[in-house]
Amino acid sequence: MRRCALATGASRGIGRAVAAALAREGWPVCVNYLERREAAESLVAELRAQGRAAMAFQADVADREAVEAMVRAAAEALGPVELLVNNAGISRQGLFQDLGDEDWDRLLAVNLTGPRNAIQAVLPHMLGEKRGCVVNISSMWGLRGASCEAAYAATKAGLIGLTRSLALELAPSGIRVNCVAPGCIETDMVRILGEDTRRMLAEETPLGRLGTPEEVAEAVAFLASERAAFITGQVLAADGGFIV
Repeated sequence: MRRCALATGASRGIGRAVAAALAREGWPVCVNYLERREAAESLVAELRAQGRAAMAFQADVADREAVEAMVRAAAEALGPVELLVNNAGISRQGLFQDLGDEDWDRLLAVNLTGPRNAIQAVLPHMLGEKRGCVVNISSMWGLRGASCEAAYAATKAGLIGLTRSLALELAPSGIRVNCVAPGCIETDMVRILGEDTRRMLAEETPLGRLGTPEEVAEAVAFLASERAAFITGQVLAADGGFIV
């Protein structure tokens, strides 16, 4: 039966690794991106060279109409979306009292409204078929809070609340909703913090190192698979033991 996976923010980092992992699991994959067209198309080319079905689609997840258009396009090209991975996200560093309206609004729009838009766009098919899976990518900072990243942490905590609430609401329809909360991962979002901060974060991680996007992707692939068929409403922290 035709069906596909949609991964948002999948041109680089965790999202790119997630799309590749899902393709290996046999999912046709729609690679969402906002600005990095070449990176998204290179991933699609790699997957197609491996014999996988894949497509790229540009859309700002904060734009409801764009997200709905993306879901329709994915369904037409690859099959209805039955697996959604909400990975697209942005961060801002700085003191809370210096956070302006524009940054606050954009963080909420991408990190929390974006997943809302995507979930609402894919739900009609999932509800009709009484099956489907959503995996939200939060952060360990959504579990414990983060100094100088209060808005980011708040959006990621909100995503955890959305995950747990929807898991309860959608379980009777056979739809599972789970969350992965990455720790300090070797991505651009962490690299911009600087080498000294990265070294400190690695030292604070019980496993003694930063994680890789591929390790987070394996957690997502597990939750998306039939191996996790009886798991819903859970937050899996892929953080090297940081918040134990």
